[in-house]
Amino acid sequence: MKALVAKLIVFAMVSLLGVGMVRLNADAPKADATYDPALFQEMRWRHIGPFRGGRTVGAAGVAQQPNVFYIGVNNGGVWTTTDYGLTWTPIFDDQPTQSIGAVAVAPSDPNVVYVGSGEGLQRPDLSVGDGIYKSTDAGRTWTHLGLGEARQIGTLIVDPRDPNRVFVAALGHPYGPNGERGVFRSVDGGRTWQRVLYKDENTGAIDVAFDPANAQIVYAALWAARQAPWEYNNAYTGATSGLFKSIDGGDTWQPLTRGLPTVAQGLSRIGIGIAPSNPRRIYAWVTASREAAGIYRSDDAGESWTRVNDEARVWGRGDDFANVRVDPANPDIVYAANTSTYKSIDGGRTFSGFKGAPGGDDYHTIWINPANAAIMLIASDQGATITVNGGQTWSVWYNQPTAQMFHVAADNRFPYWLYGGQQESGSAGVASRSDYGEISFREWHPVGVEEYGYAAPDPLHPGIVFGGKVTRYDERTGDVQNVGPVVIRDENDRFDRTAPIIFSPVDPHVLFFASQRLYKTINGGRSWTIVSGDLTRANPGVPRSLGIYTADASKSAHRGVIYAIGPSPKDVNLIWVGSDDGLVHATRDGGAHWTDVTPKELTAWSKVTQIDPSHFDPNTAYVSVSRFRVDELTPLVFRTHDGGTTWTKITHGMADNAPVNVVREDPIVKGLLFAGTERDVYVSFDDGDRWQPLTLNLPHSSVRDLVVHGDDLAIATHGRGFWILDDITPLRQLNRGPERAAPPSGVADNGRLSNRGAGLSAPPVLFKPQIAYRLRRNRNTDTPLPPEVPAGQNPPDGVIINYYLPTDAAGPVTLEILSGSASLSGAGSASPSGERSNLVRRYSSDDRPEPLNEKELTVPAYWIRPPRVLASSKGMHRFVWDYRYPPPEAFQRDLPISAIYLDTPREPLGVLAPPGTYVVKLTVGGRSFTEPLTLKMDPRASIGVAGLTRQFMLATKIVDMMHRSYVAKLTDLNNDLATALDVVEAADRAPTIQAATAVANLERRLNTALRQRH
Repeated sequence: MKALVAKLIVFAMVSLLGVGMVRLNADAPKADATYDPALFQEMRWRHIGPFRGGRTVGAAGVAQQPNVFYIGVNNGGVWTTTDYGLTWTPIFDDQPTQSIGAVAVAPSDPNVVYVGSGEGLQRPDLSVGDGIYKSTDAGRTWTHLGLGEARQIGTLIVDPRDPNRVFVAALGHPYGPNGERGVFRSVDGGRTWQRVLYKDENTGAIDVAFDPANAQIVYAALWAARQAPWEYNNAYTGATSGLFKSIDGGDTWQPLTRGLPTVAQGLSRIGIGIAPSNPRRIYAWVTASREAAGIYRSDDAGESWTRVNDEARVWGRGDDFANVRVDPANPDIVYAANTSTYKSIDGGRTFSGFKGAPGGDDYHTIWINPANAAIMLIASDQGATITVNGGQTWSVWYNQPTAQMFHVAADNRFPYWLYGGQQESGSAGVASRSDYGEISFREWHPVGVEEYGYAAPDPLHPGIVFGGKVTRYDERTGDVQNVGPVVIRDENDRFDRTAPIIFSPVDPHVLFFASQRLYKTINGGRSWTIVSGDLTRANPGVPRSLGIYTADASKSAHRGVIYAIGPSPKDVNLIWVGSDDGLVHATRDGGAHWTDVTPKELTAWSKVTQIDPSHFDPNTAYVSVSRFRVDELTPLVFRTHDGGTTWTKITHGMADNAPVNVVREDPIVKGLLFAGTERDVYVSFDDGDRWQPLTLNLPHSSVRDLVVHGDDLAIATHGRGFWILDDITPLRQLNRGPERAAPPSGVADNGRLSNRGAGLSAPPVLFKPQIAYRLRRNRNTDTPLPPEVPAGQNPPDGVIINYYLPTDAAGPVTLEILSGSASLSGAGSASPSGERSNLVRRYSSDDRPEPLNEKELTVPAYWIRPPRVLASSKGMHRFVWDYRYPPPEAFQRDLPISAIYLDTPREPLGVLAPPGTYVVKLTVGGRSFTEPLTLKMDPRASIGVAGLTRQFMLATKIVDMMHRSYVAKLTDLNNDLATALDVVEAADRAPTIQAATAVANLERRLNTALRQRH
C-alpha cells in the first residue's frame, strides 16, 4: 500500500487545482454527419428548478376521489396529485407537446381524462398545441384524438353520464385564420369529431358548458380575436363573438343576446358559470367596453340578462381570464378569477377578495368539488393551489417545477449558477450543483430581474447580476438598483417586454442593451452610450396573417425593436443585432458604422430570436428566426461564412411544426451546433447542414434559450424551468472529424470515433472522460429533507465514464480505474490487461448487487440508491466512478444522515482517490481500450498536497486495519475503525493530530487483539 501511495503522490495535485479548457480547431466534417442516436442514448437532462409554479390554465378534480386533481400547465404538460396538492407528478412528459389549455375528467368514470393542448389564451407570449388527448387509465397512457389544427383548446367538457360524449371549445390559430375552430362534439370517445357550432375562419370557441341537470342543453361562447406580431396594442377583436345555447345536444344553436353587450359595445370574450343547484341561474363574465363589461346574470336559463356587477377589478382583463364558477349548493355564491379571485355571496352584486396577492397572482380556472364546496382547485399564473376548508388555507405552488423561463445565462462561479426571468413571478438564480446532494429551496433565489427579462451575470464580479431594462442585483446585500439608460419612457425608445442584455465575451467590462437602438455601458450602468441608430424596419407594415383585422391595424404605425444582440467572441468591435421585425445588422468598428446584412428570406415581422457569432471565424454567424407571430410554424436558422453577404438556410432534419428560438455554436469544437425550438433540442455535427434531436428524456416543452457552459449544455424552458445536459464531451468527440476517421479493418483504433454516417467502426468505443473534480456527494449534517420536499437533481457524484458497444457483449464487460503510473503506451491500439498493482477500482457487468436485508434497516428502504451495474448491452452507456477505492470490509453498513431519497449509498465508503492522473480501461470480449483521466481537486478547497497526502495515507491505513479486523471477526474494533475512517475522510481538510492519535491507538488495539488470538 505504501508503494501505491508513493506512486499516486508523484502524479498528484500540484497542477490540478485549477479550471481549464482547451479549444479544438479541427474543421467540421463535410460528409453525412448524422449519427445513430444510440451513440448518446444514455445522456440525460436533469432538472434543477426553480420550484415555483408557472402559468396553469387547465384544472380538474375527481369528485369521487377528493384527494385527486389534474392540472394542465402552459408548456409544462399535465400533472396530477393524490394528496391534495402536497406533491405533484408529471404524467404527460412523453407526449409531443407540453402546451396545455384544458383538462377534463369524466364524472362517470374517473379513469377517463381528456386533455386539450394549446394554451387556450390570446396573449403576446404563448405556445400552441396539436389537438386532443385521452387517457383511459388515469393518465398512465395517452392517445391522440385529432383536431391538431385547432392549435388552441379553450375548454373541454364530458357528459356526466357518458364518458364518450365530449364537447370541445377550439379557439384556433392565435395569429391567423383557419377553419378548424368552433365547437366540436364527439359521441365515440374522440375517435371522430363533428363541428357543431361554427361562424367562420376568424371566430373560435373559448368556453362550453352543460346544463347541470340536462346534458342535452349546452351553452357555448364564441370569440373572434387575433394577435398581431408587435408586442403592445396587438390584440384585435371581431364582430362575431357571442353566447349560444343548444337544447338538442348541440345539433342546433341559438344566440343569447337579450340584455348582453352588442358588437358596437365592444363585445369580446365571455365566460360561463351555471349554478348546479339551479340551472336556470347562469352567470356570464362579459368583456366589452368599460361602459358595458361586467358580470351578468340570467335567472331564466339565458333568455335574458342583467348586469349585476360592473367593478373593473372583477371583470377587468377579461381577455386573459374570464372564468366564473358557482357554488354547487348555493346559487348566490359565485367566484370570479382575475388577477385576484373574488367571491360574491349575494348573487354577484358585490364581490370581496377571496385569494390574491400584491403583484397579481393572475387566476385562470376554478374547479369546485360538486360534492363538497369546501374543496377547490384554482389554476393561476403562479401554478395550482388547493383548499379543503373553503379558502381558509391553501396549498403552495412552490412544489411545482413548471417555471416559464425566458432566457438563461451562466456565471463563472464553481459550481456555476443559472439565471433568468420567470414569467409572472420575477426571476431566479439557481445553482447547478448543491453541496447538499440535491438542489432545493436552499440553492435558488430571486435576482431582481423583471419577469420577462434577460439576466447578465457580471463576469468580473460574482453575485452581481444585471437584467431587465436594466437592474443591477447585488447578492451580498440584496440591493436592486435601476441602472438602465432610460429612466422614464418616452417616444425616443421602444421596448418589447423582453429586451436583450449581454456582456461582451471579449471585454467583460462592456455590457450591451437595446431598445430599437443599441446601448453600451463600461461602468456597470453608471452611464450609457448610444452606439447605433434605429436598426429596425422603417415601415414593416401589417402582415397578411391579420386578415380581416388589417384595416384596423393599419390605423396606427407599428415598429419593431432590437430583439437579439450577438457580440463577437473574436473581436470586441464586431457586433451583430437582429430585430423582431426581420432585420439583421452588423458593425465592425464598435458601432460607428452599421451594415444591413439581412438574409433575403427574412420578410417583415420575422423575429430574429438569437444571433450567435462564431468562436472560430469572425465572418461566421448563426441566426435563429421565428415567424410564429405571423402564423407560421416553419423552423428557420441561417448561417453566414462571409460576414453576412450571403446566408444559407440550415434546417434539414428539424420538425416542420416548431419555430426556432435559439441557435448556439459549441465554443470548443467547430461545426458542433445546438438549437432549441418550441418542442425540442437539436444538435448538428456538420455546421448546421443536418440536425437531429437531442431531446432525450426532456419533456417537449418550449426551449427558449440555451448556453454551452464548460462541458455542459443548459437550457431555459418556458414551462419546465432550467435543465442541464451534463458532460457533452461525447458529442464533441463524435464531431472531431477526419483525425478520428474509421480505422482499417481489424484495427481497434483504441475505440476512437469514425466520421461515417453510422457513427462508429466495429470495435467498442471508450470516450475520453472530461476533466473531473473531486466533490463531496452530500455535506448535509442535519436531518435529511423529506421525500415530499421538491428538489432538483445534482450532477452525478463521480467521474462520468461514457462507452459504446456496437453489439451486445458476449461475455462480461469490465471497467478499471488505474493509477497514473499505469502505462499509456498502449493508447491508440488494443492492449492487454493492465498491471493489477495499479488498480484503483474494478467494475464488471457480472457484479452482483450487495444483498439487502430490510430487517437490518432502521429506516424505510426508499432512501437507498439502486445498485449501479456496468451495462453490457448494445448502445452508449454512462457509468459513474465515485472517486473512491472499493468499500472497506465492515460488519455494519448503514445509511448516513446525509441522505437523499432513492439516492443514498450505504456507508462506510471506500477511500477517496487523491487528485491526479488516472487511466480508464474498458475490456470487452478480451479487447481493452484505454483513455487518460484527470481528476482535480474541488477549487474551493484549501487543502494542499501535503494535507491530501496525510489524509490519503491515514485513510488507507484504516481500511487495511478494517480488513484485518473483519477477517479476525473483531466486530467492535471494526466499528470503531469505521468511525475513525469517517472522521478522517469527512472533510477536505488535513487530519487533526487527535485523529491521527486515535488511529494509532486503534492500531495498537488491533495488534494486541491479533496477538492474543495467536
